[in-house]
Amino acid sequence: METKKTTMEEEKHEHSHEHKDGEKHDHADHKHEIKNKEVHEHKHDGKKIEIKKEVVKEKPRVKKDHAIVRNASVHISKRHGIYICSFIKGKHIDKAISDLEDVIILKRAVPFKGEIPHRKGDMMSGRYPVAASKIFIPMLKNLKGAVLFNGMDITKTRISSAYTNFAPRPQRRGGTKGKRASVTIEAREVKV
Repeated sequence: METKKTTMEEEKHEHSHEHKDGEKHDHADHKHEIKNKEVHEHKHDGKKIEIKKEVVKEKPRVKKDHAIVRNASVHISKRHGIYICSFIKGKHIDKAISDLEDVIILKRAVPFKGEIPHRKGDMMSGRYPVAASKIFIPMLKNLKGAVLFNGMDITKTRISSAYTNFAPRPQRRGGTKGKRASVTIEAREVKV
């Protein structure tokens, strides 16, 4: 037995079906008309049979003026999250990602407050929150995708709001609590 590979169009036109009076016929013998993918007509013995299909029309996509990404209950210190948020606020998304990648390889410090050693650059004291930066980078990539999906101009978009709050903290041995924080980052188009 031979097997024959056919496309969906060929299968539609090669199959035969039986009418009520018991006569068989092939679709290849008849004329097919498809108008705007809504009406499919069969002409058979002078009779016209119409099959109407409902076409679902997509709603026009409304351009949004902002994009938000949230990450609830991530394993970072709230303090590190606050300082990283203030570090990336007001920057372009790609610039923020590259700055956090520099933090991971210990090239650039994030400005911190308190009695912390001074660092090189335009800051007084700072630290290198590597683990928290590794969590922020995928969030910023998601934010970039949301900006593109919303139809915003990526060159004019900046991080307008970024903040960190406490999340429910898991209980550890000895009554201590683990680190958990919720992070929200919002980007908006800046009118130049």
